[in-house]
Amino acid sequence: MRERFYTTIKAPAPLVMEVAANFDLQSPALVRAIFRLREVLMRSAPSAPREPQGLLAEMKRMGWVVLVEQPGRLIVCGAVCQPWQADAGFTPLPAEQFVAYAEPNEVKIAWTLETDLLGPAVTRFTHETRAAATDAQARSNFRRYWRWARFGIVSIRLLLLPAIRRKAERRWAAERASS
Repeated sequence: MRERFYTTIKAPAPLVMEVAANFDLQSPALVRAIFRLREVLMRSAPSAPREPQGLLAEMKRMGWVVLVEQPGRLIVCGAVCQPWQADAGFTPLPAEQFVAYAEPNEVKIAWTLETDLLGPAVTRFTHETRAAATDAQARSNFRRYWRWARFGIVSIRLLLLPAIRRKAERRWAAERASS
């Protein structure tokens, strides 16, 4: 599975990356609702109350690990899990083990935050997710899960991109006004 979404943001790439990495994933009410809907549909344990935190910090707390980082340009995170499980925990793998990892009935997932400078203060911001099953059983389980779960996962991305764009553009405008 590969999902790639992007938006153009009128702000410099390093600022866009900082805003994206520190954006509170669950600040949009619809994103919180999608997470709650997954809990209900999967009959998983309700999430513990959480403190607002940046996207990168929250993902690390959940078990994701940074596989590659190019400051201001690219962050790649990865984990292994069984997303079809009600309480699918994420297991971090060091970057040097991630590609070769092949334990049965698992899915390796990697996601990126990327910036490409299009002009002096114009950036294409991209968020990509890739998932690869380690064997036929995992592929079958993941496909069954992905048939319905993709609607919520894609919706989250489509909600986050404009929210990150608005926040980065507001911050850039404020920085220019104060200088």
